[in-house]
Amino acid sequence: MKVRLDEYEIGLGRYLALWSVVGVVFGMQGAGRDALIGQVWGFFDYVRWSIIQWGTWASLAPLVFRLGARHPIRPPHWLRSSGIHILLSIGVTQLALTIGAAVSTPFEPSSFGEQYLQFLGQHGMIGLFTYWALLAIQLLLRTQKEKAQREIEATRLASELAQSRLQALKTQLQPHFLFNTLHAIITLLDEDKRSAEDMLLRLSDLLRAFLEEYDGQEIALRQELVLLDLYLGIQRKRFGDRLSTRIYVAPDTLDCAVPSLMLQPLVENAIRHGIGRRVGEDCIEIESRREGDALLIDVRNKNSTLENNGDSAGHGIGLSNTRLRLKELYGGAAEIRLDMIWPQGVACRIRLPFRELEETEDLPEHAPA
Repeated sequence: MKVRLDEYEIGLGRYLALWSVVGVVFGMQGAGRDALIGQVWGFFDYVRWSIIQWGTWASLAPLVFRLGARHPIRPPHWLRSSGIHILLSIGVTQLALTIGAAVSTPFEPSSFGEQYLQFLGQHGMIGLFTYWALLAIQLLLRTQKEKAQREIEATRLASELAQSRLQALKTQLQPHFLFNTLHAIITLLDEDKRSAEDMLLRLSDLLRAFLEEYDGQEIALRQELVLLDLYLGIQRKRFGDRLSTRIYVAPDTLDCAVPSLMLQPLVENAIRHGIGRRVGEDCIEIESRREGDALLIDVRNKNSTLENNGDSAGHGIGLSNTRLRLKELYGGAAEIRLDMIWPQGVACRIRLPFRELEETEDLPEHAPA
């Protein structure tokens, strides 16, 4: 069985034990006080009187908690509620004195009226104090519960807001990539219809992977590389022998969590600002490795450069969105930057917290280039 105190429950055994301890402590105090003035009754008489007094308040405590919940002392009506509780404290204390006198009368030679007057004289002020102490406990518990609920709600809202921001960034990436890919296919329709058809098939596989596989914000690196290979197959068809790719992936990083669609926009930037604008050949390199508690990923190309002394501005929506996604997902634990590499080229370097996903699912199979 449990005792309900407003919205809180406590086991009956613990509840009775708590009030019994209070009764015994006050009984011992009463015995010690009377011993100082030379008027001593039997020890168990003091305990019995105290147990009757505090046992009565144990039975009335749930009532006090309900009254506190019905008339909470808080702005803007705290003055009115305080006045109500002043009257209620007097009434409940009178009820406690009456119950105590009624229970005590069978054990004493005096009448009920005499017992009531004795309880009134000895326990009247203590009763009023007990009412307000219980009311304060009720207010404190309710305030703590409301604070905890507000913190939970604030955390939930913050999480939903972060997810909304991440989803908005993700939806910006997909149309951008789709537009560029369709433009490349249209360009090939008159020149190489077979290559254009192959690009459409690869684009279909990639879009199916987007729609069927991914619902969250993180994905295993091995899955991200499958998505990237579909994209690179499209670009290799577009640029032919001018574009080559190399991937160096440490085996212990394959199951590490990375933001979904993180590599594709970075590779797209490398292609657009390299071979997409400059004559000659280009090589896209992707490398991953573990360094302590961090996952390091490099996306490099050999046919582009950083202008304005390394300023990364103007390197596309993919880079800026990736930076924002990393901030939302990992805060200051992740970073992304652009560096020049010797003798020519640009490296996009990413540092993420190293964390392996417990379960990974296979993406739809595709034919590698």
